[in-house]
Amino acid sequence: MKSRMFSICAGLTLLATSASLWAHHSPSAIFDMNNKVSLKGQVTKVDWVNPHIVLYIDLNSDNGNTESWKFESNPPKWFSKVGLNRADFASAVGQTVTVQCVKAIDGSKYAYLLEITFPNGNSFSLRSDSEKE
Repeated sequence: MKSRMFSICAGLTLLATSASLWAHHSPSAIFDMNNKVSLKGQVTKVDWVNPHIVLYIDLNSDNGNTESWKFESNPPKWFSKVGLNRADFASAVGQTVTVQCVKAIDGSKYAYLLEITFPNGNSFSLRSDSEKE
């Protein structure tokens, strides 16, 4: 009986941990990682939440219309480790920033942030040196 209970508990533990692995996605499943672009626009909102912070930026399209974009980024803890915090991003709201990103494969106004340059000229890359071109 003990052996059967142990097997059931072990199975449930394995199932529970594997479910969390399925929940996290690879950026390449959603974004075209081979097509990096640079965009410039005004930060309208920052969601400083786990598992990834999200920036909302209004861009001027080629036809003069404003397009609202959503940029997924690294977790808040990552930014804290490189010396950026919620206040740094909050101070950028209403300001124009330049971002390098990869767009969503489905063509929506959704992208993965690779680098951001703030109005004061400070630039932060979310990639390691080996990933930069």
